[in-house]
Amino acid sequence: MASTPTTIVWFRRDLRVADHPALTWAASRGDVVCLWILDPDLLSRRHHQSVHRRRFLRAGLDALDEALRGLGVPLVVRRGPPHRVLEEVVEEVAADAVTWSDEHSPYGRRRDDRVREVLAGADVHVEVKSSGLLVEPEDLPGSSGNGYRVFTPFSKVWVETPVPAHEPAPRRLSGPEIPGEDLDPLGDGEPLLDAGPDAARAAIVEFIRGGSADAYDEARDALAEDATSRLGPYLRFGMCTTAQVGRALGLPGDLSPGRRAFWRQLCWREFSHHHLARNPEVARRAFQPQLADVEWDNDPDMVAAWTEGRTGYPVIDAGMRQLRQSGWMHNRARMICASFLVKDLLVDWRIGERVFMQHLLDGDPANNNGGWQWTAGTGTDAAPYFRVFNPTRQAQRFDPEGGYVRRWVPELAGVPDRYIHEPWKMNDDQQQEAGCVVGTDYPAPIVDHLEQRGVALERYRAAADAHTG
Repeated sequence: MASTPTTIVWFRRDLRVADHPALTWAASRGDVVCLWILDPDLLSRRHHQSVHRRRFLRAGLDALDEALRGLGVPLVVRRGPPHRVLEEVVEEVAADAVTWSDEHSPYGRRRDDRVREVLAGADVHVEVKSSGLLVEPEDLPGSSGNGYRVFTPFSKVWVETPVPAHEPAPRRLSGPEIPGEDLDPLGDGEPLLDAGPDAARAAIVEFIRGGSADAYDEARDALAEDATSRLGPYLRFGMCTTAQVGRALGLPGDLSPGRRAFWRQLCWREFSHHHLARNPEVARRAFQPQLADVEWDNDPDMVAAWTEGRTGYPVIDAGMRQLRQSGWMHNRARMICASFLVKDLLVDWRIGERVFMQHLLDGDPANNNGGWQWTAGTGTDAAPYFRVFNPTRQAQRFDPEGGYVRRWVPELAGVPDRYIHEPWKMNDDQQQEAGCVVGTDYPAPIVDHLEQRGVALERYRAAADAHTG
């Protein structure tokens, strides 16, 4: 009698048991070993040093282990280079197949290619399934070569993609018992958000039933309002999928304007993933070659002031303090803060990209890179380089009463609404009355926005002119 085949399911950015094609495929074959690999190369990278994100990841892995044990098997944790760990586990359990959910980052592609090479040498079948995107880059109609370079035609094709039906978790799993290791390299401590698929579902339900989804088109840019989904961390680690969110919104079917606007934001997310998959070089350099050599100042004191939220521009300081304290920043604030670093402080966008990745709970290489290159004007379908956010005007428009600023910059709590975004315009008596002396209790602006805007545009033009020769 033939023995039952054993499949290793290698979990990565797919910490769920339902809507998981790789797990479903493995369960249909026979015995299953569910594996998580603590990759020392990945963990040592500066982008992956976020304490907030590591705590959230650990909690998500604990939730996944609990869900898998409920189905009959544990999550086995091993440490080491993935190709070596998989080679060892394949031999331990006599596995004839390994399956995983696809990943599109440059590092992920290199790692997976090495794993394929090793497994091919051991005559082990590799089955790669959907990553959790609505549609994989190679499956999107009309996408080839460098892929879509403009969002609008991409979105027109993407929104026509059918949202797949729910795929339940396997009813039961079985497999050989092997020893595992602990998750101590991820650190300990309570995460800022509950993690796992159940928490993701609860967040989706709250966003929709609480009315934020239907009001999204009108309220999403209000800095002081809790009007966004906060689903980024769950999507980043695959605790939920784009399709799951789409079904919860009401797809397939007609959506309200607010829900359509939110679905469009998820389309932007996938646009960034597709773009990185097709153009991995953008992880290290500008997509637009004519803007690859802008002259940057990269003043470390300016970078420190921006990172620590002491620039003297209230909305910038609020955004950066929110990021460092909560592991999250409102998307409108992300754009304002990014524009300020690049075009007011004349700092290379890649420095800001790294800072965000070091602090964001939802830090995602594709989305973070796409956002920074869009704001810097160097990416695909980016804002034109001469578009420079005026931080004061942005704050006055999207935080008119100063609620966002007062929450994260308490030194300004007593400043009247009229001056909340320009405290330097108060006279001495007004500053004393507000309990905020500019230059003592709160910094004076570290740069003049209008002057810096002019310098930035000159440098962008010089880079473009030098490229065209």
